[in-house]
Amino acid sequence: MASLTSFTDEARIALDTITGRAATMFSPSLRLGVTGLSRAGKTVFITALVHNLIHGGRLPLFEAYKSGRIARSRLEEQPDDAVPRFQYEDHVAALVEARTWPDSTRAISELRLTIEYESASAWSRMFSAGKLSVDIVDYPGEWLLDLPLLAKSFRDFSREAVELSALPVRAELAAEWRKLAAGTDPDATADEMTARRLAEAFANYLKACKHDERALSTLPPGRFLMPGDLDGSPALTFSPLPLKEGAAARPGSLHAMMERRYEAYKTHVIKPFFREHVARLDRQIVLVDALQALNAGPWALADLERALGEILACFRIGRGGFFSDLFAHRIDRILIAATKADHLHHESHDRLQAIVRRIADGAVKRADFTGATVDVLAMAAVRATREGTVRQGREELPVIIGTPLAGERIGDETFDGKTETAVFPGDLPGKAEAVFETAGDVAVENAIRFVRFRPPKLERTAEGITLSLPHIRLDRALQFLLGDRLA
Repeated sequence: MASLTSFTDEARIALDTITGRAATMFSPSLRLGVTGLSRAGKTVFITALVHNLIHGGRLPLFEAYKSGRIARSRLEEQPDDAVPRFQYEDHVAALVEARTWPDSTRAISELRLTIEYESASAWSRMFSAGKLSVDIVDYPGEWLLDLPLLAKSFRDFSREAVELSALPVRAELAAEWRKLAAGTDPDATADEMTARRLAEAFANYLKACKHDERALSTLPPGRFLMPGDLDGSPALTFSPLPLKEGAAARPGSLHAMMERRYEAYKTHVIKPFFREHVARLDRQIVLVDALQALNAGPWALADLERALGEILACFRIGRGGFFSDLFAHRIDRILIAATKADHLHHESHDRLQAIVRRIADGAVKRADFTGATVDVLAMAAVRATREGTVRQGREELPVIIGTPLAGERIGDETFDGKTETAVFPGDLPGKAEAVFETAGDVAVENAIRFVRFRPPKLERTAEGITLSLPHIRLDRALQFLLGDRLA
């Protein structure tokens, strides 16, 4: 893959890194990136992580916490004044008081969590202050989709977009844009209204691909899905074109206009985001809503694998040396986490993990992971269900019990968002490969269908103390991401 950055970009990244290292020389810090594709649970993960550490959560597999070496955890003022603060308090109120899921990430945000601890090593206790500041950086999955474009020309982008739009799972949704693009002459004189019609048709196609029925993931440019303050700007008024092989853009042509705007999008939107945020990360968790893809079928899973592979290839991965670390951050640990494991009985958790590992293995092979540690985990940052059994005839079925969200359906029943119910979610297949199988262009149908649940009511102790947010394997995620820095 071509380089994502120019010499000038690298010089600015090096200067930023040196400045940051100097500022934290006597106050150790770690930048943790939290990302994932839409509705994977980034906001919930950060909120649950902070809530459990501050309020004494049940974290038996987080060694520093289990052994009593963490004295306290607290929120502090974040170091980047120009970045919006992650609104932790609002999100906790939504989860605990309103029992609603917080709003999805719509812009980049940051939160500093400082952990005071005692090192397990007597030698380290002599030289370390026993304090680690974790700067948690949350950014939208839609923006993450843009990173691979840094290494692609407009011609590459156009060719891949046209090829993807022809896939059976996308062709119907892309029909309007494909018809419009096919009837447009790239060599014709640039025209603003033509550019607008093409851009709007392409954006509508991408938005349709995102809906639950298709649940597709490879949908760049990401700002077409979440434009923010760029809505209507020339930077978003472009579209891929069906270009003839080797044909150069004639000055003043539609082709030249689209190419110029595509490059402007990379320069003014993607590069600053990459340079100022992604290139400064030390650790990364990528959250994956595999259940949504499973609901949509093998095409969605294959598309998720494609997106994850392109995303991972854009991170600065590996272990640096003392000298090289002064000039650039490297991500030395990446956790790929399948979220919403609480929507399954625990007997299927290992199978969900195996499916995501199958997706991740293909993605990892496309990226250079020299010196980096990668793990895969099935988890639920907030556990919305509990487990039980129901008798059906002579058979006992394992079920999950919770309150489905209003409007969720099972068969002919539509839930009101208030009634607790027992749901048999079905079993994931024993072999991960089975969920990727298609028969020709038709997906092999399976009986896996998942419903979404409201956040749980928090338990109280006999003394009236409200416990922290329940979870599945959040402690394992913490151990992988932070454990070695608190040793």
